[in-house]
Amino acid sequence: MHFPPSNVLIPKLTEPRTLLASVEDVRMAATTVAGSAQRLLTIMTHSLEGEVYEYPPFIAAIKRLVLGPRFAKVRVLVLNPGRIMYSRHEFIAIARKLTSYIEIRNAHAAFREHPGTYMIGDDRATLYRLQTSSWDGICELGNPSVARLHLEHFDGIWSGCATPRTQAQST
Repeated sequence: MHFPPSNVLIPKLTEPRTLLASVEDVRMAATTVAGSAQRLLTIMTHSLEGEVYEYPPFIAAIKRLVLGPRFAKVRVLVLNPGRIMYSRHEFIAIARKLTSYIEIRNAHAAFREHPGTYMIGDDRATLYRLQTSSWDGICELGNPSVARLHLEHFDGIWSGCATPRTQAQST
C-alpha cells in the first residue's frame, strides 16, 4: 500500500456533502469523520480494508479520539471476519492494546449479507458506501438524521452480535 509520508498534511473534507469515487476520497472521508468524533465512532465494515483502516492519518485520528481527555469509544462491527483473522492489521493491534476504548465484534451469519459499509462520528457525520466492492460513496458531515438512521441499523445488529459475556457485563 502506498501512503504519503507522515509529515505531509492530509487535507480534510469541508463540504457538508461530498461524493466519493476513489480510495483516496474514502481515506480522506474516513479520517475526517474519525477526526470529527468527540464521544463515539461507529464502524460497520466487511473486512477492515487496510487501504482505509491502516492509513496513518486515520490511525492517528483514532488514537487522538480514544486517548483524548473525553475517553471516547470506538465500536467496530466486522461482517466478514475471516479475511482479517490471520492478518497483521495495525488497527486490530491498537484495539488489542486499548480494549476499554475500542470494541470489535464479529457479525453473526444472519447479518453478513449487508452489502454496504459505513462509519458514523457521534450522531452527525457519516461515511457510507453502498457496496463494499466499490469505493463509491457519500460523506455527510452535518446531517444528524442520516447519522441516526445508520446508528439505529448498527445498534440493532450490534446488540444481536453480543457475546454472552458482553451481555452480562452490560446489565
